[in-house]
Amino acid sequence: MRFVSLLLFCGSCLGLSWLGMMAIHELGHVIGVMLTGGQVQQVVLHPFEISRTDVSPNPSPGIVVWLGPVFGAFVPIVIWLAIPASWAWLRSLAQWMAGFCLIANGCYIGFGSFARIGDCRQMLESGSPIWALWLFACVTIVPGVWLWHSLGSLDQLWKTEHPISLRAAAITFATFVACGIVLALLSG
Repeated sequence: MRFVSLLLFCGSCLGLSWLGMMAIHELGHVIGVMLTGGQVQQVVLHPFEISRTDVSPNPSPGIVVWLGPVFGAFVPIVIWLAIPASWAWLRSLAQWMAGFCLIANGCYIGFGSFARIGDCRQMLESGSPIWALWLFACVTIVPGVWLWHSLGSLDQLWKTEHPISLRAAAITFATFVACGIVLALLSG
């Protein structure tokens, strides 16, 4: 039962992290649109699709496209740093999320540059040199891995006598499923 609880909890945390990362990333694009006088047509946050923000008109595509990953990578760091050290559990959770957002956005921009997918295509078409995408990947992935590494070893989680209760795992899973359903319904 302990293995099931851990697996359910960790899987649900990964899923919630993915959904949260997509929402923060797309919020960055929306803020970019608002700052540059464009108009958001649609934000897609479906759990089984790559998120996107459809914009028309888009007077400053370079700014809008970069604000997604920049906001998506660095706002979680600000949130993590704002949580008092005395709130250890919440601070660790925020550190996990900050690391996840750094790694996810960095991998998306760095590896996506080779296939020119999604935001990467728009960045390159807007005049960003490919090395800027690779630099962004380096300055996000490395600290993201460091944030995760400084949380401790996965071995510690598996060897702890009572790491996660089945109730906590079920609540986390239910939250993930509920968020996924809401996002799927909102995305039509």
